[in-house]
Amino acid sequence: MKNNSVKDLLLNTKTNSIVTVNGWVRTFRANRFIALNDGSSINNIQCVIDFESFDEMILKKINTGTSLKITGSLVESQGSGQKFEIIVSDLEILGDCDSEKFPIQPKKHSFEFLRENAHLRTRTSTFSAVMRLRSSLSFAVHNYFNSNGFYYVHTPIITSSDAEGAGEQFRVTTLDPKNPPLDDKNEVDYSKDFFGKETSLTVSGQLEAESYAMSLGKVYTFGPTFRAENSNTSRHLSEFWMIEPEVAFMDLDGNMDLAENFLKYLLNYIIENNTSDLEFLEERLINEDKTKPQNLRNEMSLIEKIKFVINNDFKRITYTEAIEILKGCKPNKKKKFKYLIENWGADLQSEHERYLVEKHFKCPVIIYDYPANIKAFYMKLNEDKKTVKAMDILFPGIGEIVGGSQREERLDVLNNKMKDIGVNPEELWWYTDLRKFGTAKHSGFGLGFERLIMFVTGMSNIRDVIPFPRTPQNAEF
Repeated sequence: MKNNSVKDLLLNTKTNSIVTVNGWVRTFRANRFIALNDGSSINNIQCVIDFESFDEMILKKINTGTSLKITGSLVESQGSGQKFEIIVSDLEILGDCDSEKFPIQPKKHSFEFLRENAHLRTRTSTFSAVMRLRSSLSFAVHNYFNSNGFYYVHTPIITSSDAEGAGEQFRVTTLDPKNPPLDDKNEVDYSKDFFGKETSLTVSGQLEAESYAMSLGKVYTFGPTFRAENSNTSRHLSEFWMIEPEVAFMDLDGNMDLAENFLKYLLNYIIENNTSDLEFLEERLINEDKTKPQNLRNEMSLIEKIKFVINNDFKRITYTEAIEILKGCKPNKKKKFKYLIENWGADLQSEHERYLVEKHFKCPVIIYDYPANIKAFYMKLNEDKKTVKAMDILFPGIGEIVGGSQREERLDVLNNKMKDIGVNPEELWWYTDLRKFGTAKHSGFGLGFERLIMFVTGMSNIRDVIPFPRTPQNAEF
């Protein structure tokens, strides 16, 4: 007999049919009621046992976490809380579960505890909902780009270039750490390494994606990136996923249009396809808010916040306009900002970004034309020689979610910018080649996938939106 999913059974319109379902026990009450979940839905299906019809020794083996195969008749439920239930006619234990040792019990666990048991935390309703949303968003990313004429490019994970210029990369080497070969300067001789040069895990696929955009027109990458930043904040991971489209012949305005349209598509997709998971996570946040002081509670519910982004045009302002607004605002004048805005050129922090979105404009905001000295070397220099064609998109509750720019297509300007910050153009000869052979304006942006998932799930720690988080001193799984 074909196995059914819990999701399909709960959507069923045909009762009194014989069905078979596999899953894990969430609860087993009164030796009669099994709440079974197979991961296909936030909801469990209730399976009702006639105690007299089953061997008592078998029933004693059923605990939270036990995996079962259940066959029975799907009927309308007599109790409240569920539309259908299964009257069990046959039950098979597929995998025992030691109830005393199983860490995921039917009670509230702290997220810190669940991170220590990341291999089992998707047995909880919260994490199963988060990971289903992650899966849906992944599909939506590919669907959007495929429907809009983009080509998917698999950019290298091992690289010899630092796209961000920050130097916070993980080294990839096969050299003996205790006795590496040395050159005549008594430094490690990477010419003897596997690749014949110093290599690292990538921080971005952007530079390689640019090369493909300059032949295929519209491309995107979606893959893991790595940063060896020794940061233990709730917003940083050492391994995370980036979405990076690159488009030839597109200027900064087109880039902003693309990013806004893309984000709204993704959010619309999960509103339409993940209603149950969103409603569950929203209820979790509402209950969490009840334990907080009034001033720390969320002003919008989770679904309201998502629809707030979908239904509002993104306000576009220059960096200079943003600085003037922030300099004159009450939190800055009354010194309530942790980082006070005093002069043009300041690097905006999350508190400034959220003020602009949540208090001043009350809609998502795109800031563009940033000071050149706080942005990357590949961003196009404006005519004022002070600013670059960069843009950041700011969301409520999170601040920056997208960063992008029109890329510098002029070879002489790019070479000068690279030299100014200490990047040797010869090391990126292939990148500068793009400016020699049919150069053209082109643009792109990066969206941190986990940052987006935090926004749509309401999770406050980035470690809780990736299956197995990698952070300083933590690579357990």
